[in-house]
Amino acid sequence: MRTDKQEAYFKDWKSREEIAEAMVPMVGRLYRNHGVITTVYGRSLVHGSTIDILKAHRFARQILVTELWVRDTAPLLEAMTRLDLAPARIDIGKLTVRYQAQAAGTSVDDFVRRELAAVNTGKKALLSEPRDVVLYGFGRIGRLLARILIEQTGGGDKLRLRAAVVRKGGPDDLAKRASLLRRDSVHGYFHGTIRIDEEENAIIANGNMIRIIYADAPESIDYTQYGIHNALLVDNTGKWRDRAGLGRHLQAPGIDKVILTAPGKGDLPNVVFGINNELLTAGEQIYTAASCTTNAIVPALKAVHDEYGIVHGHVETCHSYTNDQNLIDNYHKSSRRGRSAPLNMVITETGAAKAVAKALPELAGKLTGNAIRVPTPNVSLAILNLTLEKATTVAELNKYLRDVSLDSPLQNQLDFTNSPEVVSSDFIGSRYAGVVDSLATIVEGNRVVLYVWYDNEFGYSCQVARMLDKIAGLELPTLPN
Repeated sequence: MRTDKQEAYFKDWKSREEIAEAMVPMVGRLYRNHGVITTVYGRSLVHGSTIDILKAHRFARQILVTELWVRDTAPLLEAMTRLDLAPARIDIGKLTVRYQAQAAGTSVDDFVRRELAAVNTGKKALLSEPRDVVLYGFGRIGRLLARILIEQTGGGDKLRLRAAVVRKGGPDDLAKRASLLRRDSVHGYFHGTIRIDEEENAIIANGNMIRIIYADAPESIDYTQYGIHNALLVDNTGKWRDRAGLGRHLQAPGIDKVILTAPGKGDLPNVVFGINNELLTAGEQIYTAASCTTNAIVPALKAVHDEYGIVHGHVETCHSYTNDQNLIDNYHKSSRRGRSAPLNMVITETGAAKAVAKALPELAGKLTGNAIRVPTPNVSLAILNLTLEKATTVAELNKYLRDVSLDSPLQNQLDFTNSPEVVSSDFIGSRYAGVVDSLATIVEGNRVVLYVWYDNEFGYSCQVARMLDKIAGLELPTLPN
């Protein structure tokens, strides 16, 4: 009997594996030929392996309580390939659940054709021509942005990463830059192939030619001589944070708009994507993407405030150490940051609590904040200690936040987990601004403590990439509605 059960489990696995293998090329064709991003409850299947597809379906169990099987979703995916779809983001998990609940007696093809009628309008480009992107700085965030932009190249009619600007480090600079893009101690190997073109001083990553331009000043570069025009420039250096400094980029021929990957100063619009997108106006040329911590906490704070009202609160972030700290004890201009980052927890300040007010003016003056740098290289944890206008319960609050993470305007910013075993390293590579750890939620009447994990490198870079898409006009319809 035991042997029969063992064989049944293995036979079931092989069957599901075979179905997932058949799904891989369908997902790829929909993406390359139509610009369709296939997801399962928010988890993208594009560029995913057989195992990635199976894991995405397994994740859905957290949401649905019951299993979602590839044998259920595969027929709907196959039906999608028989349509002439325009670019869109289509969730086959939600589509399948809707079919199971509503479509008795309806064929899969008829159901899919009806549900996707809004985008069954023929292949078309979202942009009249690809939009150039330049990275000013090629450090931690710059290289992750490069990975994301390369991954999203698709058919080549969207954003195209054209160049990275750095200071030359030595005669082997190009090879070293390519190696740093290829290998990452935290995020692993680049998914694809990388080589260099020494004649063009360029990195060729999955067919994308990224010129490495050496310069000491923003205004000294003529990007048009490299065929770069109307470009979106992302300043990853943090060297300039005000309008005057960042405006130097706009003096360079070929640059149209500038995005800073840090909090800005003065009158610059600080954008937490998904929260205050109205600041991304056509007339503005310089934006900032705020900080990783601000991006992590604002979606959760907005969700809670919209439903329960926040009277006041305190934000404490346990933040992985950064390149600003010393590897070993040495002089540092800031207090405590001179002590060895890999060996100590270091109390320091964060402007994230005050920065919340720029994205959510209704919370101005209601939050305090502080930070502890901890000896991990990536993934941070924000602890939101809040007093609400009305009381709730753990179950009620968690259900609300889960629903927000699944079907709301914040579903790409806020994620949700109910695993009793997750730790910080499990969130490396998370594409969300923040992930609510539901099993750590504490509620006592109107007093609430929420724990929000965030990949302060990759999750933040995904938020910046979403900003770039919005500015360029690359907003995909999401189906099913």
